Amino acid sequence: MTARRLESGERLRAPGAAAIAGLLFSILLIASLLLLRQAVPYDPLEAGAWLETRTDTVALALNLVPFAGIAFLWFIGVLRDRLGEREDRFFATVFLGSGLLFLAMLFFSAAVVGGLIIAHTADPGRLLGSTTFSLGRAITYEIMNVYAIKMAGVFMIVTSTLALRTGFLARWIAFLGYLLALLLLFSGRHIESALMVFPVWVLLISVYILIDNHRGTAAGGRQPGERDPVE
Repeated sequence: MTARRLESGERLRAPGAAAIAGLLFSILLIASLLLLRQAVPYDPLEAGAWLETRTDTVALALNLVPFAGIAFLWFIGVLRDRLGEREDRFFATVFLGSGLLFLAMLFFSAAVVGGLIIAHTADPGRLLGSTTFSLGRAITYEIMNVYAIKMAGVFMIVTSTLALRTGFLARWIAFLGYLLALLLLFSGRHIESALMVFPVWVLLISVYILIDNHRGTAAGGRQPGERDPVE
């Protein structure tokens, strides 16, 4: 029966529960960032004293990152599902590419910090204050506060543009996305917690999608992302 449906051209749709993926991503990433900010000084030139006292907190934060990444992949799938046939190839390429680049840099940064913890556990006396620690700390700082944050801004701009062109999100969310994206693109590396803007924006979109899906169900099967005919 499933094969006949696929042969007839029926398009598979994301399950309704997938709409909570953005909520999970936002909650997990915000929790991870808050734990890291609590345990690790923002200054990239710090000597690494947290390796002596706060490794458990940092390890907990790093363990949340893979699950946040998985949820983010589902979130991207939810947005593409809402776009459906309205998806533009050019914007879809930038949308998908910026999202995956952000995720790759997030994972890489977490892996570097995790590697520093393992190296310190193996030989506490050699890593603390060493050139190896300084290099790993600086790489993580630069990737997250310069490159990853810029990719998050690009992702927000493309998503907002698609929202305006197709109407799959409310216009006020799109305009807010532009404003916050400009903040991320032109923010300096020394602005603390600027990366927190991205998961908060994703949280807003996810809540909107869940509410819109509920309204569509209550309206008698209106497809997610479609405008109400009476509007």
